[in-house]
Amino acid sequence: MDKEYDIIIAGGGLSGLTAAILFSKNYKVLCIDPDSYPRHKMCGEYLSNEVMDFLRTLDIDLDQETSINLEQLNFTTTDSKQIKCNLPQGGKGISRYHLDHLLFKKACLKATFIEDKVLDSNINKDTFTVTTSRDQFTCKQFIMATGKRSILDKKLERDFMKYKSPWLAVKMHYQYDMPDNLVELHNFKGGYAGISKVENGHVNLCYLASYKSFKEHKNVADFNTAVLSKNKHLASFLDNATPVWEQPITISQISFEKKLAVERHILMLGDTAGLIHPLCGNGMAMAIHSAQIAFKSLEPFLRNQISRDQSLSDYSQEWNKTFSKRLWIGRLLQGILLNKTYTSLGLWFLSKLPFLLPIIIKKTHGKPI
Repeated sequence: MDKEYDIIIAGGGLSGLTAAILFSKNYKVLCIDPDSYPRHKMCGEYLSNEVMDFLRTLDIDLDQETSINLEQLNFTTTDSKQIKCNLPQGGKGISRYHLDHLLFKKACLKATFIEDKVLDSNINKDTFTVTTSRDQFTCKQFIMATGKRSILDKKLERDFMKYKSPWLAVKMHYQYDMPDNLVELHNFKGGYAGISKVENGHVNLCYLASYKSFKEHKNVADFNTAVLSKNKHLASFLDNATPVWEQPITISQISFEKKLAVERHILMLGDTAGLIHPLCGNGMAMAIHSAQIAFKSLEPFLRNQISRDQSLSDYSQEWNKTFSKRLWIGRLLQGILLNKTYTSLGLWFLSKLPFLLPIIIKKTHGKPI
C-alpha cells in the first residue's frame, strides 16, 4: 500500500471519520484505527440538531436513518424530585453502532483505512512520520482523533495524563417502553445516568460514576442495585427493562481535565481536544463540528497559501472560541449536580423559574452549522 499521504488520522470515531470524509474529497487521506466496523462505543447517543444541516452537505440525512427525535427532558435528583422542559434545539437518537458505520462507508469512498494502532509520530521539517504496530507512513499533517485517552497521549506526555481520573462510565442497551421523544437524566449518589431511545428501538442507558462510589461494589449489577436504584425512577427502569447485550460496555479513567487543541504540531479532534461532561448531551455534535473547523483551518495550508503554524493557530483559536465556554459550563453544572445541597437548591429555584432550564441547556450547545 501507499506510504505517503497528505493527511493521516489516528482514530476512526465521529471526529476522525468526519475529517476523513472532508479531506479525502481533494487530498490523499489515511485513517488508522485498531477496530473494525460496525461497533458499539461508549456514548450517550444523543446527537444535537446543530450538526444536521452540516451532515446533509456530506450527503448524510439522518431523517432517513432514525425516526427518534428527542425533544423533551425529564431531570430527577437523588431524592427523585423531577423537573421537565423542552430541549431548546433537540436532537436525534442514534446509536454509535449505526452512525459510525454510516460515516465509515461514506469515508471509504475516497479515504484509505487500515486496522492498526498508532504508536508514535514525529515531525522533521515539513513531514510527519507516523509509526504503527506494523508499519510506517509519512504525511504533510497528522491528526489525532483517538478519543478520551490513548497510547499516543501517554507517548506525547500530555498534561492531563499526569492526573488520575476519578470517573468511569457504563453503557447498556435495553428493551424498554418509553416515549420516542424523551431524554431522561437521573442523578444518583456519585454520578448521573442518561436514558433515551436509538434508531432500532433499543433504549440506551449510559451513566457516569465516581470510582470512589463504584469500588464499594463487586460489579455493575451490584452497583446498579445498591446505588442507581436509590433513585426511584432508575429503580423502575432497571426493574422493567430487559438487557439486549450480555455484558455492558465499561471504561475508566475518563478525564475532564483541560487539554490543548494543538500539541507538537499535531491537530487534536473531538474528545482528544477536550471532553465535555456527558450531562450536557453535546459530545457527539462537538466531535463532528471539530472536524469541520479542522478542515477549514488546514485547507489553506494544504494549498500552500499559509504556513502550518498559522493554520494550526487558526484552528486552536477557532476551537477555543467555539467550545471552551461550553466545557466550562459543563464543569460547573457537573459540580452542582454532584452536590446534593446545591442540586436541591437549584431544583427548587428552577421549579419557581422553570423557563431558566432551557436557557441553561442552550449554553452548552452552539448555533447550527
